[in-house]
Amino acid sequence: MTARPPLDLPAALAADPVIAVVRAPAIPDAAALCEALAAGGIGWTELTFTTPEVTRHLARAAQAGHRVGVGTVLTGDQADRAVAAGASFLVTPGLRPAVAEAAAEAGVPAVLGALTPTEVADALDLGAAAVKIFPAKAFGPGYFKDLHGPYPGVPLVASGGVNAGNAAAFLAHGALAVCAGTDVVPPAVVAAGDWPEITRRAAAFTAGLRIPSQQGS
Repeated sequence: MTARPPLDLPAALAADPVIAVVRAPAIPDAAALCEALAAGGIGWTELTFTTPEVTRHLARAAQAGHRVGVGTVLTGDQADRAVAAGASFLVTPGLRPAVAEAAAEAGVPAVLGALTPTEVADALDLGAAAVKIFPAKAFGPGYFKDLHGPYPGVPLVASGGVNAGNAAAFLAHGALAVCAGTDVVPPAVVAAGDWPEITRRAAAFTAGLRIPSQQGS
């Protein structure tokens, strides 16, 4: 597998800190989905292995030039297939050494899932480009400030229960980025291909966030 030019994921997320996480029974047009999200201010899309034919959707979006990755990556084989389809980044729900190894070999950043301080350290040891704290809502925004005590400067991503009402608080307390789920991409709306509604929801989610790429626009 040929390594890609490295993506500085933490720097890119600092400038554009929302990732839309899509879990849907079907995606009519993945490129159109990404375009709808981008129109609402969300430039990162994470498809997941819980969606049927996810690598086909990934390839469609990647070929159209969108920043799209894959989540719920559990095995090295899934990581390899995602990279081959054009994934810009990989995301795991927990610590998955085989995924981290495959990502490193391919030169693709991996966001490894963790919850406890010990798991954060383990994710860093595995070479995580960023650490996804999941489920973030269970511990709240203040937990990110607490984690930065022993881990100053570690890029943390808030995932699970993040919505338009609390996303700004997670960012204010030290999350580098947040994941937007069903608040922005409800499975039924995605499956129906209602792209104007996706754009509306993305815009509502990002409206209260201080996102550098949106300042002055």
